Amino acid sequence: MYKSSNLGYPRIGEKREWKRALERYWKGECSEEELLEETKKLRLKNIQKQKLQGIDLIPVGDFSFYDHVLDTATMFGQVPARFAYNGGKVPLQTYFQIARGNKDAVASAMKKWFNTNYHYMVPELGERKPILTENRPLAFFREAKEALGIEGKPVLLGPLTFIKLAKGYEEDKLEATVESYLPLYAQILTELEREGVEWLQIDEPYLVTDVTPREWNITQQIYQTLQEAAPKLKVILQTYFDAVTDYKTIISLPVAGIGLDFVHDDGQNLASIQQYGFPEEKILAAGIIDGRNVWRAHLEEKGNLLTEIQKAIGSDKIIIQPSSSLLHVPVTVKEEQIALILKEALSFADEKLQEINTLTEGARKGKAVIQAQIDKSKEAISRLNVSTARNNQVLQEKLKRAAEKPERSDNARVRQQAQQEAFKLPILPTTTIGSFPQTKEVRKERLRWRKGEITNEAYETFIQAEIKKWIEIQEDLELDVLVHGEFERTDMVEYFGEKLAGFQFTASGWVQSYGSRCVKPPIIYGDVAYVNPMTVKETVYAQRLTTKPVKGMLTGPITILNWSFVRDDISRAEVAKQIAFSLKQEVKELERNDIRMIQVDEPALREGLPLKKEKWKNYLDTAVYSFKLATTSVERETQIHTHMCYSNFEDIIDAIDALDVDVISIETSRSHGEFIQTFAEKTYEKGIGLGVYDIHSPRVPTKEEITRNIEHALAVLDPRLFWINPDCGLKTRNEEETIGALEVMVEAAKERREKLLVQN
Repeated sequence: MYKSSNLGYPRIGEKREWKRALERYWKGECSEEELLEETKKLRLKNIQKQKLQGIDLIPVGDFSFYDHVLDTATMFGQVPARFAYNGGKVPLQTYFQIARGNKDAVASAMKKWFNTNYHYMVPELGERKPILTENRPLAFFREAKEALGIEGKPVLLGPLTFIKLAKGYEEDKLEATVESYLPLYAQILTELEREGVEWLQIDEPYLVTDVTPREWNITQQIYQTLQEAAPKLKVILQTYFDAVTDYKTIISLPVAGIGLDFVHDDGQNLASIQQYGFPEEKILAAGIIDGRNVWRAHLEEKGNLLTEIQKAIGSDKIIIQPSSSLLHVPVTVKEEQIALILKEALSFADEKLQEINTLTEGARKGKAVIQAQIDKSKEAISRLNVSTARNNQVLQEKLKRAAEKPERSDNARVRQQAQQEAFKLPILPTTTIGSFPQTKEVRKERLRWRKGEITNEAYETFIQAEIKKWIEIQEDLELDVLVHGEFERTDMVEYFGEKLAGFQFTASGWVQSYGSRCVKPPIIYGDVAYVNPMTVKETVYAQRLTTKPVKGMLTGPITILNWSFVRDDISRAEVAKQIAFSLKQEVKELERNDIRMIQVDEPALREGLPLKKEKWKNYLDTAVYSFKLATTSVERETQIHTHMCYSNFEDIIDAIDALDVDVISIETSRSHGEFIQTFAEKTYEKGIGLGVYDIHSPRVPTKEEITRNIEHALAVLDPRLFWINPDCGLKTRNEEETIGALEVMVEAAKERREKLLVQN
């Protein structure tokens, strides 16, 4: 009874039609009706495409205008009180205000979706009683059936995961909070069953984390209640990103099917099935195609895995599917103009659906039916593995001689004294995180240069003019430490990957990061090696324009790793070491050119943390080692900065300390300062800037807001070590918003600085 299925399809469209429609709407260039019509067409096109690929169970309701967690929150009427809402279906304008803020109210917090680079909006519970404002899964099911005659598989974020990702409830009242939502979930399922829906996918990725016995008890109560509400509805309880924490409990739940990840589970899910068996009455939804990476599946190995699974459960009641939603990979590789040896080894969303269909055919009709596809996949993967790109012997010899325990030659206190003498910064120094607005003109000139329409010299002149303009703006604003603005860079990872060996970039390999923000992750396909200086020219030019220090700006090794599609033939730790070794050489080039503040950003360090604590140490050891390999060879007067954003940092504060940076900046404004409490419990003796305003919102903050954020930080931090900065780079903001916000920030910093001087 083998079936094929998908868990979710990319929302953005092959040409990012979704992104462009959203941004036209936000700019007032199209009406709400036009937005709804355009996105509906895209949604139906995606469903039809999956049907043509031979997928049996096609997800509906996986679409979102911004984020599926926000969709769930608004479906239950969970609109923060600071936004105008009077009940009923949440207006689209209000929905976007929760995500983006407005002139009077800050946006909801944004965090990483488990250990991915996708960002979700944190639901704020407790301010309003939950109500069912609309049955979104039912609406999307009806849409596909009426328009295409396709009876899809609705997708719903599960109660436990939804509430554990939220804030605004007390942990000791978790049971009561869950119970307040259960009748609403039951109503959704009852209406789906009444409509004739056969399959429902309920996503509970939280069940692969360190779930407590108490939470498992709650989970049992949830699914018993839902089964009683809709006994004829076939519910697939879907997990992904790792192995389930308690296999024996999850297979005992009253659901029709269990979805398990057989790619990112380190073999634990299969081992559990082999040890404990699988219920005869249930269906196993087996995630055997990697939903998070872009490499072609070795079909013979996947077929063998499927055979092992089938033997272990003693049944062919198996649904073949990706390990997770395909939200995390680009749409299709078909139009990419890249070397054939690499292109043939790649598989994006559409190609993964083909692989699922092929494996399903093989399972139904026998291996011989798909032997040609098996041979083709084996040959493509082998050709890349034996290529010179993956066998750089010179680099591998150098890496063998790299320091086992890289360390700075002086401790933090000695470095602080030397750096203060060198830079003579005021107390509460002000700076920014690195990037300034990437205007239409900047993007236009970069595109013209890439197309060969303007010369290298003309493009360099243009970039230098932008740098000069923004150095002057920063000086007029009276910022203390300046940046060159990064106008030459498209993306903080792509820029470096383009200049290092071992990376490949795509023309259309876009994935959603947050909201309409799409990124084009580089593909690390070979050994990563340093070629030439990457940032020296622009940084040195900026430094010559001012007597104030200008920071050199690099992206850190773990962020480059986590924000790339990484080769899967060697360990991620080995790839991280290669990247760090390359960055070490760039750091030394900057220092040799008298750039004495160097920021090596690691915004993605926390997001790569394994979902189970037992795996944290190995990951954090790799992260700390890689960062230190890149940064510790500098002199004591050279000040190393880093930046991190949008995560739960309290879990890794010791690792952050172990990085031994001179100054770290961390986002706190979007999370409304929650991380600050960590410093009331742990002493941090290095320089730190906790972002004092949210750059992802188009509003200019008030001085009162920034002052309040500064005061919260100074309540637990030494003012002699505190820096004042925005919470992230300013690339996505326009010039007026940027200057207006920085003016307010500098004014607030000056006022607080004067108070400190008077007090002392």
